[in-house]
Amino acid sequence: MDKEKPEQQITVEFDKRSKAINVSLPKLTSLVENVCNRFEVHRAEINILIVDDQEITDINKRFLNRKHSTDCISFDLSDTQDIRSFDIVVNAERAVRETGDRGIRAQAELALYITHGLLHNLGFDDNDEASATRMHRVEDEILQEQGFGPVYK
Repeated sequence: MDKEKPEQQITVEFDKRSKAINVSLPKLTSLVENVCNRFEVHRAEINILIVDDQEITDINKRFLNRKHSTDCISFDLSDTQDIRSFDIVVNAERAVRETGDRGIRAQAELALYITHGLLHNLGFDDNDEASATRMHRVEDEILQEQGFGPVYK
């Protein structure tokens, strides 16, 4: 007897405060939904804040006591595993700067930051070389599947 697959209910909300980048919110929504599918997250509320250097620096200092800019900050606000609740903050200005160094589109870099934040909330870490290598491999698989191309060539 086949187990019935739970109904998927993924809500993705964006708050785009940065003017540094033009993004396709439907494409990024699809990315988030597909990451959730891949890791069998069937019910989730995911808020993504797209900001610039100064705002992410302020958030980093306020919540993590770090006094510098970063690419991504993620918070798992879930009370239970039944409905996951994530807040992800990504840095559009950094994504634009990184495009020259990596030779990729800014939206692909921003998609990487969103994927990275989601993976952290789903139990991945990049605290050591082996974990980081595994996480980067999964990020590249996801980004390629979603049409963004590889980031870690």
